[in-house]
Amino acid sequence: MTLAPTETDPNVTPRRLLLLAIPALLVGIVSALILWTLDRAADALSNVIWDAAPTALGVDPNGWWIILVLTVTGLAVGIALQVLPGHGGADSATTELVAPPLPLKTLPGLALVTLLGLAGGVSLGPENPIIAINTAIMVAVFARFLPAVTPQVSTLLAASATIGALFGTPVAAALVFTGLVAAVRAGGSLWDKLFLPLAAAGAASITMHLLGAPPFDFDMPAYGPPQAGDILIGALVACAVTVVGLIALYLFPLVYKTMHALRHPIIITTVGGLILGILGFIGGPITMFKGLTQMGELLKDPTQYDAGQLAIIAGIKIVALLVAASALFRGGRVFPAAFIGVALGLLVSALFPGLSISLVVACAVLGMVLVVARDGWLALFVAVAIPGDIALLPVLCLVVLPAWLLVSQVPQFRILPAATTEPRVTA
Repeated sequence: MTLAPTETDPNVTPRRLLLLAIPALLVGIVSALILWTLDRAADALSNVIWDAAPTALGVDPNGWWIILVLTVTGLAVGIALQVLPGHGGADSATTELVAPPLPLKTLPGLALVTLLGLAGGVSLGPENPIIAINTAIMVAVFARFLPAVTPQVSTLLAASATIGALFGTPVAAALVFTGLVAAVRAGGSLWDKLFLPLAAAGAASITMHLLGAPPFDFDMPAYGPPQAGDILIGALVACAVTVVGLIALYLFPLVYKTMHALRHPIIITTVGGLILGILGFIGGPITMFKGLTQMGELLKDPTQYDAGQLAIIAGIKIVALLVAASALFRGGRVFPAAFIGVALGLLVSALFPGLSISLVVACAVLGMVLVVARDGWLALFVAVAIPGDIALLPVLCLVVLPAWLLVSQVPQFRILPAATTEPRVTA
């Protein structure tokens, strides 16, 4: 028996890949630096808002200050959306993780409203806006200096690099884009198509680590060798959390419609900020912000919260995510979804303390991210990355299958543009 020859793309040669690898590596480094700058600026502003200012004023940052700050944050974001060129880009509730490139004039406004949301404690992550910012910049740069590189390729490089920087490893980008690349009908090796995105993502990941910002660094108990019963337990946990996510998915357009009935952007963001402030006041700082640092706080001592408290934390974070995503704040949904998965996983562990905490947390994260991102590869990656235990991978590869069946035919976790009623913004 002979093997059929491999179909190749004559435009893809080792020399061409090597030449393009140089700008791909630069894209990775620059994308990571932009993300790092935005993160550091948000952290600096957050320290002023939540530490320096309440200390100077002698107020409790965990009391009414939360309501005040988030309400003012909503007001500030609304004003920025009203007056800045481009109005802060597209409504994040209507966009996917990787969207078409934005005009450059929209980027300052998008960066500002993202910065305000991250620092102010809005329950959204930086992933959608920073991918949009990096993509727009790289598409413009390539169009100016390397016009032979198509906007599709430069978009792929920028998005890959940013995903690699966000999660601290190029593996995340490779997994996310494997499905996209495999869907392309043109011939050629899959690895030829992934070569440049992987170079960009690898450079971005290394840059973030060199800057001292490893995104996932949680200390969780080792899982150990897989047991036969773990597959059933993991599937039950993942499917149960997936159902919770599907309930949130059902509520999302209802919350979005309710918030947008207020019609004016400033009113929508201010009311949204007020609601987020009340939720933060009830749930505490653990239920605020994008959720990465808060995941570490939950996992540092899983016994610090009982089952009832964990249920409240997860519930408040779900409502906060829906409100933040519906109230014109710019931000992503993957990081908050991962936090919700961690909280629900710890809830299962509190109810059934005999189960492996790493297993139930990983399966819960998998279920929630699967609903929000609608990407099995990304859900698997985040589920493994949080416990940091590769021994979980064989079990999760089976656990994801029934969970995927639950989400495969339901709508995406976003508001489709045709169904949006974006409030009219006046210049």
